[in-house]
Amino acid sequence: MTAHLPARSRLVHDSLREAGIAGEIVVLPDAASTAVLAAEALGVEVGAIANSLVFWSDGEPLLVMTSGAHRVDTKVLAERLGRDKIQRATPEQVREATGQAIGGVAPTGHPAPLTTIVDEELAQYPEIWTAGGTPHTVVPMTYDELVRLTDGRVTKVD
Repeated sequence: MTAHLPARSRLVHDSLREAGIAGEIVVLPDAASTAVLAAEALGVEVGAIANSLVFWSDGEPLLVMTSGAHRVDTKVLAERLGRDKIQRATPEQVREATGQAIGGVAPTGHPAPLTTIVDEELAQYPEIWTAGGTPHTVVPMTYDELVRLTDGRVTKVD
């Protein structure tokens, strides 16, 4: 059933099933490493794409799931979260924290759970799409499923 999926996406699939999420991972013919590319490939609004952005904050990775229509204001978000600083993780830090490459980071399937922030703006979409572990894979889910899956803290990110 999952043999056609890349190894990283099979881990995501298994994590989704363990969480009771039924969305099927879709393999796209072309990489969709940005929200715009993913939205175009799926025929949805860019805001319905949940970007998985990995930051480094207070000595640990921080996963921010944000609407593709928004940018994360790291200074304001750090203040909201009571953190000293939030900065983009390096590609190496992203890979170490998630086991996945930039452009394909899923909200799950990581070596260990990550502190996660979920953009409250994603709640307006009945279905959202996240990366499925590689830049060529995506998976649909609801906002509530995303929050539950990640045990994420809902907040405004911009």
